[in-house]
Amino acid sequence: MPRRKPTHDEPCPVARAVDSVGDRWSLLIVRNAFDGMRRFSDFQRSLGVARNILSDRLRKLVEAGILATQPASDGSAYQEYVLTAQGDSLFPVVVALRQWGEQHLFQRGEPHSVLIDKRTGKPLPYMAPRSKEGSAVAPQATEVRKVPQ
Repeated sequence: MPRRKPTHDEPCPVARAVDSVGDRWSLLIVRNAFDGMRRFSDFQRSLGVARNILSDRLRKLVEAGILATQPASDGSAYQEYVLTAQGDSLFPVVVALRQWGEQHLFQRGEPHSVLIDKRTGKPLPYMAPRSKEGSAVAPQATEVRKVPQ
């Protein structure tokens, strides 16, 4: 399969973001990191992904500045993968994907995991883009101003 052209010089922020975290395994690794997972073996066991693919995705996430490696917190010889500030800022993206999936990929009443606010014990409210004034913004109320070529 031919490799796709890298988008590091692409003027579209969506294209650049997808290049960094747009494949299944990378997003699921980030999701698991938000759930507190840190060890290679835990990611591998949870995801069921081949070791070589996991190793490649972890390396790319570290190179992209989304994850960082650090010595294991238990003092063992292992290393752990932790979210950086850049990785933490992916939280709204993961929440938006989760909520889209809840809305469109499950039948009414079909069980699924739920993201809970620890302070209130309640599910997070639905996320939507908002204007500076706080009102919801629909897709048709926006436009992309492209870079002149």
